[in-house]
Amino acid sequence: MGEWYWIGLAVGLGVGCGILLAGFLAVSRAGLLAAGALAVAAGVGIGFLIENWDEALGGGAGGVVGVVVTAQVVRGALRRGGTRGGTGLLVALAALLAAGAAFIPGIGYAEALALPALAARLRRRSPERYAGLRTLARD
Repeated sequence: MGEWYWIGLAVGLGVGCGILLAGFLAVSRAGLLAAGALAVAAGVGIGFLIENWDEALGGGAGGVVGVVVTAQVVRGALRRGGTRGGTGLLVALAALLAAGAAFIPGIGYAEALALPALAARLRRRSPERYAGLRTLARD
């Protein structure tokens, strides 16, 4: 396989690590920062295990993408009444799927490109706060 495959594999595995860590840690700002730092470290470590610095750079970047996108999904699910355990379990399954799909040539790159687009779409579709009866209480 060419170098492009190994870098894409590192990116995809980094995305999977970022998704997994954000699923369990991104319930607060401190947890989000911890998940980001751990995901970058895991992605860089995976990249160095695969080969050298370019895979490490791809793995770290994939970790950041995974955390940023998943944190938005996790926080939205918890805000709307989801449980931490259930949300974490579903996100862990998604992380396993993302990491497994990274072994398909080119999919690691596609994950890193498609997930931010998904996050942007989720942000646009999030409901606005509804004032409800508070607007009627003003006299």
